[in-house]
Amino acid sequence: MPSARYPFPDLNTLPEDLRSRILEVQEKAGFIPNVFLAFARRPAEWRAFFAYHDALMLKDGGSLTKGEREMIVTATSAANQCLYCVVAHGAMLRIYEKKPLVADQVAVNYRKADITPRQRAMLDFAMKVCLHSHEVEDADFAALHAHGFDDEDIWDIAAITAFFGLSNRMASFSGMAPNPEFFLMGRIPKAKP
Repeated sequence: MPSARYPFPDLNTLPEDLRSRILEVQEKAGFIPNVFLAFARRPAEWRAFFAYHDALMLKDGGSLTKGEREMIVTATSAANQCLYCVVAHGAMLRIYEKKPLVADQVAVNYRKADITPRQRAMLDFAMKVCLHSHEVEDADFAALHAHGFDDEDIWDIAAITAFFGLSNRMASFSGMAPNPEFFLMGRIPKAKP
């Protein structure tokens, strides 16, 4: 894989709030996802990026599950050809959905993936926002309402899609490579201690 075009900053030189959060992630995951270090070169942007990320992906309320949020990221990141986000969020999708094959299916062709009709409607809309947002119309909302999504859920689907459009482009232009750890996450059971 190509190396990043922008070197990662030294963890010890980062502002304490960034360093503390990055170390928390490392403690929980067992490694530091490259996105945390790549964006840390600009602390103000890092803070804004992760604040919005957390507001969308760790949101309390709404009917979207964590797995469905990751489905949106995986499908739209594939459409945007962002290797980092497909691999990283595909790993999270496999874990949340407890299905080792679902991320690959969603990334390659979500229409043939082992997902529910509700999830397919959600991804149909996400892909329209991703690729043709100027064509979204009331009929798109009606199709989602028929699957039990309300207008706030629809906002979430669109916001996740749009936010990760930014993330995809930043990861791609900067040459951000997925951490090797992501490739096997959720594919094989964890070893029990």
